[in-house]
Amino acid sequence: MEKARLVFLGSSASTPTKNRGLSCAALKYMGEWLLFDVPEGTQRQMMHCNVSMLKIRYIFISHFHADHFLGLPGLLATMSIHQRDYPITIFGPRGVKERVDKILNAALMRLTFEVKAKEVRKGNVVEEENYSVRAFPLEHDVPCFGYAFKEKDKVGEFSRKNALALGIPEGHLWSRLQKGEVVEVNGKKFRPEQVIDASKAKKGKKISFVFDTKPSKNYFNEIKESDVLVHEATFSEKLTQRALETKHSTAKQAGMVAEQTRCKHLVLWHISARHKEEDKLENEARTEFNNVTVAKDFLELEV
Repeated sequence: MEKARLVFLGSSASTPTKNRGLSCAALKYMGEWLLFDVPEGTQRQMMHCNVSMLKIRYIFISHFHADHFLGLPGLLATMSIHQRDYPITIFGPRGVKERVDKILNAALMRLTFEVKAKEVRKGNVVEEENYSVRAFPLEHDVPCFGYAFKEKDKVGEFSRKNALALGIPEGHLWSRLQKGEVVEVNGKKFRPEQVIDASKAKKGKKISFVFDTKPSKNYFNEIKESDVLVHEATFSEKLTQRALETKHSTAKQAGMVAEQTRCKHLVLWHISARHKEEDKLENEARTEFNNVTVAKDFLELEV
């Protein structure tokens, strides 16, 4: 299975700090980049960790609070300056197309490439040969979505020996069987499971991004069994009431979410600038879930 490179370009909430840019992440898979949120300063953060803006295929915007999408016009402009010549698709809540159009008009941009903007609803928004990306609603004070990247499962390994033993000639029929199709040879039909070694099946990796939200079982099913769960943890437990009022999560609550959804690794991000001690947030999350990392700018994970 293909390895994915997950890069945290920022990790702060609402405002940047000396040590933290605003929260966003880039995911590299099979040579292409997927970008999750585009706050102010994103393109400069990308330069620090060799994230190629010309290889970004999709941008996923969670919601339209300023700290989540104001870096978009500058990023698009720089792409154009570097003569990007193929389309980019931007996903976001209702109104994303109008907002993107206004950004381009306000900045008097004449881009060298096409920008497609698509509104998301609950369900798959990207369906590629090797992976999909699914959107799911969160519970914030404005419409807000999380996203789950899912690598396609490997159903098993094609058995050349079995195919030949069954009399299926090498060529396009083998390719069709590997794609899950039924084929016919001399009037006899053969199913994929007859030539696939299921003992070598592998489950595709899953990486879920939960942006601004109060914890809610409404999205638990969407993120369950993630290899990496990236979950907002704006506040410490001492500020639980503040989290409730602003519809955000505490670090402990993020830990609870990871535990209840049987995730493997929890990464906390979207940290309020008031929290200087990362260990405190990590320890609070660990009271609910053991495998916890507090994101720092330029943290990289291989998944």
